Amino acid sequence: MDPDPGAAAAEGQPDLGALQAEFERTLLGGERKFTRVEVSERAGISSERAQRMWHALGFATVPDDEIAFTDGDVEALRLVAALEDDNFIDPSMESSLARKLGQTQSRLASWQSAMFLEFLATSPLEADEAIEVAGLLLPAMEKLQTYVWRRHLAAAAGRAVAGSDELARGIRAVGFADIVSYTRLTRRLTEAELGQLIERFEGMAADVVALNGGRVIKSIGDEVLFVTDTAAQAAAVALALQDAVAATEDLPELRIGLCYGSILIRLGDVYGEVVNIAARLTSECKPGRVLVDRELAAALDGHPAYRLRKLRRVSVRGYHHLVPFALQRAETQ
Repeated sequence: MDPDPGAAAAEGQPDLGALQAEFERTLLGGERKFTRVEVSERAGISSERAQRMWHALGFATVPDDEIAFTDGDVEALRLVAALEDDNFIDPSMESSLARKLGQTQSRLASWQSAMFLEFLATSPLEADEAIEVAGLLLPAMEKLQTYVWRRHLAAAAGRAVAGSDELARGIRAVGFADIVSYTRLTRRLTEAELGQLIERFEGMAADVVALNGGRVIKSIGDEVLFVTDTAAQAAAVALALQDAVAATEDLPELRIGLCYGSILIRLGDVYGEVVNIAARLTSECKPGRVLVDRELAAALDGHPAYRLRKLRRVSVRGYHHLVPFALQRAETQ
């Protein structure tokens, strides 16, 4: 015979099912009330459109008869639909917007949940106390995230308003910074050690890029992709990154490739031939060095802070006559 579900609670043990439900209510901001069809009806959009947006946000398919959605889900669907109905976003961009938001927030949520679990593992809190702490943390995190988003939005708007003709045409410098021998490191280090190394690398890269006027577009394990408005800023970022790594004892060397030209900036990511060439230059670069393309070298020509040395042509995937230039500081002459 199955034990009485209330027996554990009666003996002073926490009811884990009730605690899990309360934790979920805290995070979702309310009870699950609606099926997939009901939530779309209340939002005033078709069920197909609601499901398309749900998938774009990165969530799995929900059976038609499952009560899975809250008042918050209804409001979110209404907001996205209103953005399109008011002609703020093009209908063709709706799924792209949802997908980018979903990907960004999924990564953030994954990191935050891991951080919270690590906190719980080292604290003496009981389950109900942990839920209370989560309830206190949630509004603080929401407020902080909104603040950071608004500051980045203000900075981006400022760059757009004050930008040059080149910036208006999408002319940027793109750089990749890649950890040398990363695959070998993954075999040698424990998961905890690898996590610490990546955290140090990403933190250092973010600091250096921001300090020199650039913006990190994304981090992909052993690689950071960044963008700057000018060729000189890209050179400053790349050489400062190499200096920062050289000054540490526990970070591997980097390969860095830079390219300058017209790029497509779409939903926070960058695309185009310039991005591809920067990646190819990175793969050809020696550890601890910086390679740049012909256009970035030309943009730096005559700059008193930098020295450029033309190298032999290389043949890489998609580019059979790529001419790289080695970038150094002028005082190394």
